[in-house]
Amino acid sequence: MKKEDIGKEPCSECGGSIEKKYIDQEFEREGIRVQLSGIAALVCKECGEIYFQPGGADKVVEAANCLFSLAVVEKQHKGHVTARVCRV
Repeated sequence: MKKEDIGKEPCSECGGSIEKKYIDQEFEREGIRVQLSGIAALVCKECGEIYFQPGGADKVVEAANCLFSLAVVEKQHKGHVTARVCRV
C-alpha cells in the first residue's frame, strides 16, 4: 500500500472513515511520565483508532525512549517530561 493511500482506507477496527489529525501521546515508566504533542496521525472518526504512516509508530516510541533517557540520566524532570512537535 502506498503512503498516500493509507488515509483512504477504512478503519480496520470498525470500518469508519479516517482523517489526519495532530495528536498527543503519553507514556509512563518508573514514575516518569512523558508526553509528545503535535504528532501527525490518522484517526478513525467513529472509534478513535490511531494509525501512523509506515515507520511512524517506531519513531514515536524512539522519541519517547529518548525523553525517558534524558529524564533519568540528566534528572531533567519533576515526574513529567513534555515535548512538542513544531512545524516551521
